[in-house]
Amino acid sequence: MLRLAFATGTEPGKWFRRFEENTAHGGLYTVDADDALAPLVAGEVDLALARLPDPRVDDTFHVVRLYKEAPGIAVPKDSVYAEVGEELALADVADEHLNYRVADSGLVDVPAVRDALQVVAANVGIAIAPRPLLKVLSKKQVVPLGLKDESVPVTEIALVWRKDEDGEAIQDFVGVAKGRTARSSRQEKPKRSAREKAKAKQARRNVNNSLQKKKKVPKQRKRR
Repeated sequence: MLRLAFATGTEPGKWFRRFEENTAHGGLYTVDADDALAPLVAGEVDLALARLPDPRVDDTFHVVRLYKEAPGIAVPKDSVYAEVGEELALADVADEHLNYRVADSGLVDVPAVRDALQVVAANVGIAIAPRPLLKVLSKKQVVPLGLKDESVPVTEIALVWRKDEDGEAIQDFVGVAKGRTARSSRQEKPKRSAREKAKAKQARRNVNNSLQKKKKVPKQRKRR
């Protein structure tokens, strides 16, 4: 069984389903964590779908970067900003109280973001964090918008695991996350029972017999 921790703000459900349907590694045990690297470092999971950058990730880890997270800004639902559209600039909210902002290093404190959003929901100030994270954590009283500002660090979502604990299950999940199909030769396929194999063989025979019969049908002569 593969053990995996995934960061809050990621939604890897489709990868989980494909992994369980198309591989035979004994299933998947998953943990939703604000800090997905913590259980990996503690040896509690084999693989982490984590948010980077993170100073704990050194050359003892394999890292497969999957996608970048656009920065976002959370505003109160009843504010004028919620009506402007999909994107704001920092200059637009310069006079607003800032409850949270991604650190210049790119580190994201998810519990602090959650606390900041409670303040925003009370119609006080704004919060700046990765937009996918804001979408997951925001309640009805909060509207997550895009943020157009190059000074805000861009975070990334990546698969991280220890180099000395690599294995087929991890490699198969990486393949699923990167779009490898069920027909890939690298992926371990679920073993079929003898009955399933016999059914498949019979189905192939039926198809072949049908094709052969069609070939043997004589052509009708044209009447003169």
